[in-house]
Amino acid sequence: MRWYLQAFRKYVVFKGRAERREFWYFLLFQIFAVMLISFLERQFAIANPEIYMGRVTVFYLLITFVPALAVTVRRLHDSGFSGWWVLLGFIPAIGVIIILVLAALPGAASRRYG
Repeated sequence: MRWYLQAFRKYVVFKGRAERREFWYFLLFQIFAVMLISFLERQFAIANPEIYMGRVTVFYLLITFVPALAVTVRRLHDSGFSGWWVLLGFIPAIGVIIILVLAALPGAASRRYG
C-alpha cells in the first residue's frame, strides 16, 4: 500500500526514476482494485454486462490514469529508456507486453534521468 500511495504523491512527476518495487506494487494494487470494484458492481447489478464494468470502475480508472502513466514513465527512466516508450502501450496487445518487459528490466547504472 505504501508504494501505491507513493505513486499518488508523485502523480504528476514525470522526471526521475521509479524502482521496480514501486511500479509492480502499484500495478498489482491497481489490478486488484479494478477487479474488486468490477466484482462489486456486478454483484449489485450496476455493471454493464457487455464489458463487465460500470461507471465506478471507469471513474476509478480515469482518476488513476495520470498516476499510472507517471509511474510507468519513471520506471522506464530507471530502466534506461526514454519516457516516450510509453506510447508503445497504444499498440494493441503487443505494446503492453513490451512495456511490461521493459519495466521488468533492472535499473540502469547511468543517472541520465536523475
